[in-house]
Amino acid sequence: MQVTRYKEARPYEAAEHYDMQCLRLQGKEATNTDTIWIGLSHLLPGARTSLKDAAVEKIYLVISGEVTVETTTESVALGPLDSCRLAPGEARALFNRSGAPATILLAMPV
Repeated sequence: MQVTRYKEARPYEAAEHYDMQCLRLQGKEATNTDTIWIGLSHLLPGARTSLKDAAVEKIYLVISGEVTVETTTESVALGPLDSCRLAPGEARALFNRSGAPATILLAMPV
């Protein structure tokens, strides 16, 4: 078993993520995983990412606050415990348009 304590989770840099702190909870350099990695991101009010796609699917789960997920065809505001799946190649942008911080969990293949 490999445990990552939140207080010991290491930050990582994510390109084109603005006013966000990203932490690696599982996978990549945090733990040995075979299929997925999990990150946790804290978004300040006004935080955002660029509209960008990935070759693999992504699953987002909002832990707290409100995060808007936009694709080239739709926009949806997600609240606590709401989640969404983005298909491989589906471009997305994240926004925190609220006046309060938000936290979102990301799971995606290694």
